[in-house]
Amino acid sequence: MASVFVVEDDHQIRELAVRAMANAGHVVRAEGTAMAALSGIVDAAPDVVVLDLGLPDLDGGDLLRMIRAVSDVPVIIATARDEESEIVRLLDAGADEYVVKPYSGAELEARVRALLRRSQMGGEARTLVVGALRIDIRARTVHLEGEPVRCNRKEFDLLAYLATHAGTVVSREELYAEVWREPYGGADKTIDVHLSWLRRKLGETAAEPRYLHTVRGVGVKLIEPQ
Repeated sequence: MASVFVVEDDHQIRELAVRAMANAGHVVRAEGTAMAALSGIVDAAPDVVVLDLGLPDLDGGDLLRMIRAVSDVPVIIATARDEESEIVRLLDAGADEYVVKPYSGAELEARVRALLRRSQMGGEARTLVVGALRIDIRARTVHLEGEPVRCNRKEFDLLAYLATHAGTVVSREELYAEVWREPYGGADKTIDVHLSWLRRKLGETAAEPRYLHTVRGVGVKLIEPQ
């Protein structure tokens, strides 16, 4: 059982989400405005937040940034906005999942369960070491040769997933499913963009890789530099 905070101004959709969460055994709280939700999230410290973007007093994207300033709670964006640029922007702003309306209660609850499984990785002290690269899962920190490497949420999730499969080629389909929790889209450049950012932070390039190696037509692997 987990505590879920639903932020949704549409009464019918809010009731659907609350009912789906409650039927799955979760403790649920809901608000229809951004400012009431922010106060409630700070007070209740939920395990997961389900966040609509079209709120009456503040855009959900702005509320996401406010939440991120005070909490690392996993956030699922639930909205009718399905533009790729908007999805990428919100994931980079700190969202963990993105579900497009209309959605069913079963789909939303499955997303919550998947997100909870991922967040539980941080429940135990765990450090992944690949060469001079150290990734602390619980603290969500990365160090390279003893120096901190600043990663946004998705960069960290991507790097940590590759590190847990170090030496193994991970397909793009698997990365998109396990890190982004979305069906793989062949034209999508999200993975390429995040890999490019990570390579720059790790002091390498696609042409001269050290840790992150692309296997053309197969996927990506993280290995210890030779």
